[in-house]
Amino acid sequence: MSFSLKTLKIAGAAAVASLSLAGMNTAAQADAQLSGQLSIGIQGSNAEENAAIANGLFLYALFQGLNGDTAMLQQLGNGNAASLSQGGFGNFAIVEQNGDGHTANLDQSGNQNAFGLFQFGEGTTGHVSQSGNGQSGLLFQLGF
Repeated sequence: MSFSLKTLKIAGAAAVASLSLAGMNTAAQADAQLSGQLSIGIQGSNAEENAAIANGLFLYALFQGLNGDTAMLQQLGNGNAASLSQGGFGNFAIVEQNGDGHTANLDQSGNQNAFGLFQFGEGTTGHVSQSGNGQSGLLFQLGF
């Protein structure tokens, strides 16, 4: 399997963004008047990028102990709500919520789709509808 430079740049930007967001969370909590949500979405634009995102999600799931399941929902915190629905075959989804008061909805239809929705901090809202075949994407959200 070969990866293009564009795919590696996308993966690198996602990693830098997620690491940067972890640092921003501490600063955001220092000011009680500051509140909001920052969302970063990444979607594959061709078959190679879709495969790279899907493979990254599969590796993450294996690292988290998921073996052969098509969906993973993990909530760490209080007052979180999530729904996940899948139609078709070969779809894969991860919803991970860390913090309090998050809401997530992920709907997949079609075949061979992959998506990861990751929420951090407090009070984010994410709604994803993925259809068609062979699609992939990521959504990172930070609530403060």
